[in-house]
Amino acid sequence: MTAFKDIRADFELLDEWEDRYRYLIELGRGLEPMSEADKTDANKVRGCASQVWLATRVEAHPDGPRLAIRGDSDAHIVKGLIAVLLSLVNGRCARDILKIDAHKAFSELGLGEHLTPQRSNGFAAMVARVRADATAALSQPA
Repeated sequence: MTAFKDIRADFELLDEWEDRYRYLIELGRGLEPMSEADKTDANKVRGCASQVWLATRVEAHPDGPRLAIRGDSDAHIVKGLIAVLLSLVNGRCARDILKIDAHKAFSELGLGEHLTPQRSNGFAAMVARVRADATAALSQPA
């Protein structure tokens, strides 16, 4: 998975928004495949215009629970947005995830001004889902 700092650096090199969209789609193609068995109603993210699934596995770690997240969508650009979100949060401790300002990162890439309001709202719904999963992981007994 591409690190967020690398995604940000790549976005800075791309002057045209068409090139940025292509790069976003490319990031989505790089996501770990999600099995059809994980595309359940429980994993479906509400509030997205496209179909979006996030499957979260909580792993024990000395620093606190870590979240391993896989995601998929039926829309190419949305898969790219999932890749951006996962570059920020995947494999991190739940406590650290709750400190991340994913909306700020989204803005740093200039995505908010170049995506439809529906896609931006979908990204917000994905962020809310990840934060809810992190909160739930912290409330589980160790």
